[in-house]
Amino acid sequence: MPETFPLYSLRFQSDLNNIGPEQLQGLFKGWPDPPSTDTLHRTLTASYRVSLAVDARSGEVAGFIQAISDGILTAFIPLLEVRPAFRGQGTGRALVTHLLAQLDHLYAVDLSCDEALTPFYERLGFTPGRAMIRRRYSRQSGRDA
Repeated sequence: MPETFPLYSLRFQSDLNNIGPEQLQGLFKGWPDPPSTDTLHRTLTASYRVSLAVDARSGEVAGFIQAISDGILTAFIPLLEVRPAFRGQGTGRALVTHLLAQLDHLYAVDLSCDEALTPFYERLGFTPGRAMIRRRYSRQSGRDA
């Protein structure tokens, strides 16, 4: 059984100060070809806004969410990831809430998700919509990007 961590052991931050690629290990469980920690760090650095849950004991990132935006009207949330040991404890909810506070000045904040996740996002104020997606799974890791 995986070790569980109470939410109060996490600190939330909206930047990558004191966060290096090595602290991003253990995310993307179940992805067939996940991005490397270096690629993830570059992705988060290039994001409009981020929210990170950092384990106060180990300094490792327990989860993150990112937004890309024009900074004027709209933002899109492409990724929310939580390490398995921190799931089911409110970490994802806290990350979304922390990020949405940073995006409160915008007209629209959109995301697309698997159907099974719609109840989670509905509880956070999102409404179902229609989305179209294109995936190139050969590029999932972000190598050579």
